[in-house]
Amino acid sequence: MTEQNIQLIAFDLDDTLAPSKTPIDSEMIELLRDLLKHKKVAILTGAKLSQVEKQLPQNMPEDMNLQNLYLFPTCASSAFCYQNGWQQMYEETLSDEEKSQVFSAFEKAFEETGFKKPETQYGELIEDRRSMIAFSALGQDAPFEIKRRWDPDGAKRRVIIDALQKHIPDFEARIGGTTSIDVTRKGIDKAHGIRNIEKHLGVPKHEILFIGDAVFPGGNDYPVKEAGVPTHATSGPEETKQIIAQILEQL
Repeated sequence: MTEQNIQLIAFDLDDTLAPSKTPIDSEMIELLRDLLKHKKVAILTGAKLSQVEKQLPQNMPEDMNLQNLYLFPTCASSAFCYQNGWQQMYEETLSDEEKSQVFSAFEKAFEETGFKKPETQYGELIEDRRSMIAFSALGQDAPFEIKRRWDPDGAKRRVIIDALQKHIPDFEARIGGTTSIDVTRKGIDKAHGIRNIEKHLGVPKHEILFIGDAVFPGGNDYPVKEAGVPTHATSGPEETKQIIAQILEQL
């Protein structure tokens, strides 16, 4: 596959376009602006829409083609296109009963694995994102420098996930951002986002390139690879910039 055959470039957000829960920097925005002149771009992330909006610059370049940008937050359990603001395309909302099941399962998993809630907690540990439940080990608002030291290889979260899945077999739990676990209904993941890109945008999966930092078994980007979409693993935003620059050179 060449860059000319790609219709859409899909990205993870945290630790791919920007460090976890931090704004996308000006250099990355310039690269995305140039990419949007030629290709559709989608962001598939575990973050909720309001968090994604915080990470996008408040003042976009005037020639930023936002009509070519699509957001798939909460592990692609919802989606938005831009038409004088972000307009919802769909949302797979969890029921109150489903949310209660997941919250209860987390408490059981914490007890079984010996997870101790942090003495200093930065915001909610378990957050209701309407179509997804998100666990952040140090709290949703923990500083990035603290977060990145907590579970760099994902081992702590894999233990919690193994315990969690026993209690909620109808849901899927995956490693998300730097300290997070994302829980959705079974089958609602970033591959679900790819299927909806095919459905709503008319782009076949073999003409999509996905770039993410968690394209490994158990990572929340891995379902995209399992779905047969061409993928490119990245170690972080700086490598992502190099990948985008290489794509632009070929256009």
